[in-house]
Amino acid sequence: MVPTRPSVASLPYWVRGDTNAFFGFGVNVLVNVLTLTGLCLFVVNLPEREVFGTILPALGIALVAGNIYYTHLARRLARRENRSDVTALPYGPSVPHMFIVIFVIMLPIYLSTGDPVRAWEAGLAWAFIIGVIVLIGAFVGPYIRRYTPRAALLGTLAGISITFISMNPAGQMWRLAWIALPVLALLLIGLLTDVKLPFNFPIGLAALLLGTAIGWLGGAMSVPDVTAAARDIAFAVPTFQLDLLLRGLSDMAPLLATAIPLGVYNFTEAMTNVESAATAGDNYNLRSVLLADGAGAVIGSALGSPFPPAVYVGHPGWKAAGGRTGYSMATGIVIALLCFLGMFSLLGAIFPTAAIVPILLYIGLLIGAQAFQATPRAHAAAVVAALIPNIAAWATGQMNNALAAAGTTAAEVGDEALAGAGVVYDGLRILGEGAILAGLVLGAIVAFIIDKRFVQAAIFAASGSVLAFIGLIHGEEVRWNANGQVALGYLFVAVICAIFALGKYPPRVPEPEEAELDRLHGGDSPAPPTPAVTGPAVPVATGEPVGDEKREPAVNS
Repeated sequence: MVPTRPSVASLPYWVRGDTNAFFGFGVNVLVNVLTLTGLCLFVVNLPEREVFGTILPALGIALVAGNIYYTHLARRLARRENRSDVTALPYGPSVPHMFIVIFVIMLPIYLSTGDPVRAWEAGLAWAFIIGVIVLIGAFVGPYIRRYTPRAALLGTLAGISITFISMNPAGQMWRLAWIALPVLALLLIGLLTDVKLPFNFPIGLAALLLGTAIGWLGGAMSVPDVTAAARDIAFAVPTFQLDLLLRGLSDMAPLLATAIPLGVYNFTEAMTNVESAATAGDNYNLRSVLLADGAGAVIGSALGSPFPPAVYVGHPGWKAAGGRTGYSMATGIVIALLCFLGMFSLLGAIFPTAAIVPILLYIGLLIGAQAFQATPRAHAAAVVAALIPNIAAWATGQMNNALAAAGTTAAEVGDEALAGAGVVYDGLRILGEGAILAGLVLGAIVAFIIDKRFVQAAIFAASGSVLAFIGLIHGEEVRWNANGQVALGYLFVAVICAIFALGKYPPRVPEPEEAELDRLHGGDSPAPPTPAVTGPAVPVATGEPVGDEKREPAVNS
């Protein structure tokens, strides 16, 4: 007997498994929003009224709209395919992007001008550009992903994770190691092994509660701070901040060097996530997903949020936990209510920072590890090549911040004095300009040379020459002849590769395990891929394996 197609009334909005998925996914998004709140307040020094009255409510609008939309997509798919086991895609603020917009875009402007609002304007413009690029990616993304080596894409992301995502949280952890290290240990046990807590208690929530208990019992927290934060609770609804956005867009050229590659990363990651969901049995339309992600970033920036949202990896994990169409919508609504009510000031006073940041270190570790796990062993050098510009950018930023704290600058100290102290400042600064795009180009060149695909290497090297010449990479600003000597260097590389291409050397023969890597991580292999390791999966909350197999650890989008 053929089952009848479920109607809207017969398809429940909530099942028992949604409860477990909601607590897991909800805690993960909660930690991310707490983190970006702290970044706004204590790194860029934005006023509390702007953070709690504008930025968080704007983010809340994007999150609730996005999660309701993905619930709608899930229910539409369930009705179309006559199934009741469809799981909605998870959606939240992108973790790599929130660190990049703070430390790469907003912080340098704040340090140079002393004006956090100017930094905020630049962040809004950057998020808007990201959204536009993702919208374009709905049409061109598959082609970019097809022709760029995975080692280059993941390597430059690993560079971000090792520096901007991992190092600052690690420093914060070791300032209060007696709180943070037990939290990290619990996370590692729950997320990197198949060990489960009694009654399947969410591991992310357990770790947060453990660190909070240690912090309060040890006297690291303050009751008056909680009382003061509770008095700040007030309902706020965002309004359009088009004046701030337009002022930021008036000087958008310097933002393109990071916005372009991160926009490319956004839609390539979204493609992987859709493929991951398809492997678990839920075939979503890629263009619908990309258009929603891009629209979320554009609308959020217009309302005042510089933090682009994105679909997270982890759909198969939430599906395995029993989540269906309700958990995502509930997460979006609850987090949005907390944003509208200004509750994150109170939550920040209740939960010690040292109990929160270990999850960020874990995320950084996993993103960095993924670059090597999801690429051929032969491309390991290409991954390292893609890391290097990002490490240079982070190191240069640390030097600039230290010099600024001392009341001086690198220009005032002088290159000779810095070089005499063993600091190659000028070279690191040039290498780190436009680091994300530079890492992508450099990693691709190395990967194609390793594969003896010299024509493709020459194309990427020539592209690097053009990008350096106009200042999108290795230049302080976007302009004509921004760095001619670097452009000439890339051009010479293109010529050398073109000469070797004339030799018609046979390409490197792939190792046997490379086809399996393509299958597992969404490559060009016709075999269906399984989840890539780039988004928050169920282990962030439950430690459960994906499906019937022990999964690779997953991290935030």
